[in-house]
Amino acid sequence: MAFIPVYILILFVTIIIDYIAGILIEDASGARRRLYLLMSLVANIGVLAVFKYYNFFIDNINFVFHSVNIQQSLPLLGIILPLGLSFHTFQAMSYTIEVYRGNQTAERHLGIYSLYVMFYPQLVAGPIERPQNVLHQFREKHNFSYDLATSGLRLMAWGMFKKVVIADRLAIFVNQIYDHPQLAQGLPLIVATIFFAIQIYCDFSGYSDIAIGSARVMGFRLMTNFNRPYFARTISEFWKRWHISLSTWFRDYLYISVGGNRVSLPRRYFNLFLVFLVSGFWHGANWTFLIWGALHGFYQVFGILTRDFRHKLTSLLHLPARLDKGVDVLITCSLVTFAWIFFRASSFADAWYIITHMLEPSHAVERGVDYYGLSAVKAFYTRSEWVYMIVGVGTLFTVETMQRRFDINEVLVRQPVALRWASYFAIVMAIVFCGAFEKVQFIYFQF
Repeated sequence: MAFIPVYILILFVTIIIDYIAGILIEDASGARRRLYLLMSLVANIGVLAVFKYYNFFIDNINFVFHSVNIQQSLPLLGIILPLGLSFHTFQAMSYTIEVYRGNQTAERHLGIYSLYVMFYPQLVAGPIERPQNVLHQFREKHNFSYDLATSGLRLMAWGMFKKVVIADRLAIFVNQIYDHPQLAQGLPLIVATIFFAIQIYCDFSGYSDIAIGSARVMGFRLMTNFNRPYFARTISEFWKRWHISLSTWFRDYLYISVGGNRVSLPRRYFNLFLVFLVSGFWHGANWTFLIWGALHGFYQVFGILTRDFRHKLTSLLHLPARLDKGVDVLITCSLVTFAWIFFRASSFADAWYIITHMLEPSHAVERGVDYYGLSAVKAFYTRSEWVYMIVGVGTLFTVETMQRRFDINEVLVRQPVALRWASYFAIVMAIVFCGAFEKVQFIYFQF
């Protein structure tokens, strides 16, 4: 509403449709239940299709027309994608699907159902909640809890640290390179790609921490959305740790619906590939997102096909357990980071340039900007900014490594008051003095 007030009607209309659909689905039987569910899904997907995908399809149709010398062009819509449309649309769809499956009773209170869709902490970028987890919480009385409030504030502070100290500072370098990739080659392209892998994790998981923490302060429990994904040993494990609310959404409502694992092996491969292709398209109406999704679909299928071979190779090499795990993590991170190129690049041409030039010997490039090797990378930040960034990233991986062994939050709670407050003071001061406050929006707001 802040920039286009009439856009609030999108939420109002979809809320009314799904609220009524839930009641109708619960009260109906047989084919009528499926019909009401279908009407609800069509309404939600229709809104998403118009605002997010209409111009993409029209652009491609016009391209085909021009390729075959048809001069007629279909008109584009002059609209802006509303913030968080994909998130609250998927959350609304999960409600009607769960009612249809009999896992959730229809919510008869319009205000409570509206709150389920519009709950402010996770409205614009998730986590994408299931009705079974949060609807009942809106009926419960939430008295103030000191423990929940302090736990939530700690999580919010950690999320803000990841966002402004790490993600936004890395964004300075990433944006410079990825907005004009043809001006660089070699090391700057490699560094920018690695930086983006860390940036998007800290940016999105940081938002999730703030959302979950702010809900916790008020006494509400939201699902965990990230679980140290860059420590995953396989791509399959990565997706069990990354954006968990979305990956489980696609698993429960798309993958299982098209047959899941209960089909022939070739069909299972197709199902996996389809889910990741749709996931890529969910992220954005651009061929780069489709390629990103297709890459992860290929990774999944290839991982299954080569699983026995990889196990035999591991047995033959007799690698120490820690080294074997380290190699797996390194390979998985490399594959994920490579796929991020398509996610971040503005076009396929930019992504292809980065891929084909990132391993070339670095040298000075014309066009008025001198990006070359290590000197170019170092020149993007002052010495103090490099210290802030290195300390920030080092703190991130130290904390996440420690969390594999114990819950840092629980350990902190057991410490003396002076030590606890010293740690709170330290992270607040780090945010204030080491953060990059360039008004960089959260990356997933665009989805």
